[in-house]
Amino acid sequence: MGIIIIASYFLIPAFLLFYSTKMSIINKIGIVVFCYGIGLVMGNISIIPDSISGIQGDLMGVTILLGIPLVLFSENVLKWIKMAKTTFISLLLGVVSVIVLVLVGYFLFRDSIPEIWKISGMMIGVYTGGTPNLAAIARGLAVDEELYILTHTAELVIGALILLFLITGAQPLFGKFLRPYKKSEESKTQPDLDISDFENYEGFFKRENFLGILKAFGVAVTIFGIGYGTTFLFEGDAKDTAAVLTVTTLGIGASLIPGINRIKSSFQLGMYFIYVFCIIVASKADLLALFNVENVNLMVHLLLYIALVIVGSLLLHALLSWIFKINVDEFIITSTALSNSPPFVPVVAAALKNKEVVIPGMIIGVIGYAIGNYLGVAIAYILK
Repeated sequence: MGIIIIASYFLIPAFLLFYSTKMSIINKIGIVVFCYGIGLVMGNISIIPDSISGIQGDLMGVTILLGIPLVLFSENVLKWIKMAKTTFISLLLGVVSVIVLVLVGYFLFRDSIPEIWKISGMMIGVYTGGTPNLAAIARGLAVDEELYILTHTAELVIGALILLFLITGAQPLFGKFLRPYKKSEESKTQPDLDISDFENYEGFFKRENFLGILKAFGVAVTIFGIGYGTTFLFEGDAKDTAAVLTVTTLGIGASLIPGINRIKSSFQLGMYFIYVFCIIVASKADLLALFNVENVNLMVHLLLYIALVIVGSLLLHALLSWIFKINVDEFIITSTALSNSPPFVPVVAAALKNKEVVIPGMIIGVIGYAIGNYLGVAIAYILK
């Protein structure tokens, strides 16, 4: 039975990715939501033998250390320099905003949320890079599986509401005091970026991309080996932290090599491993423990803390954008890229009726993938 469970950890996300190209409802609900839901069911119907608990932990570590560099291979750090000045300023303002609100929330809720220093680090990660950074930081800080599920669940709820607001009401509201977008502000130095790299998984299943994906996997395995090797230099929780930061750094370094940076579908392969991590961690969570009286109170405080961080960051970012004269569309697309990750940028850009902000938004999103792990871990240990 254990072999079947382990195989299902890898087959179910692959099944979801394949059918996400054929059934739009999977993308609308979210692959990560399906992974959590299926994992929770698997873990709470008494089909997972206790004998594989150790293997589960090992697989969680392996999938994260493989997934992070693969997600980063499509980065191009050198092209960040070519970003329009206002776009880069907007990115900095967004990052500063979330750090400030995480610190405020920490001091407000530190007596009511256990290990809030770890949650604070995860919030930095998820705001700058989404699920990959959240999962990596959780692993790096040795966050309890149930606390991770509670935190991500609360973040998904608040994040979905914020995304709806960004699509519908953000432009009319913030447009009252932020500068309007002018086409003349578009930077001619913005690099090209293939949006389809983040939107769908069709190329992931094409035969012509197989050798490239295999090459990316081979490089990721090498980076994994180096990252794992660093764990022997540290003790305790620092082992996982060192491994996560090592593979992040090497993943960014590998992205500077054209032959690696241009591999198609390396991002999708990385997300596949992230989704495997999600289904494993969900299968280790106890639903009865998640929804007991104590955890219901914890969930309320988590919702309040995360709402403060996300909503407060948005408002502070808007204020700073007004001070630094950032236009309303760049502010909204920056907020989208940071809080909801690159796949949502084209959706919000369409709602803004401004396709010119798509490329800056996508670039901000991929920068978030790169810097999120460093910032999240740093803030967590500072607060600790």
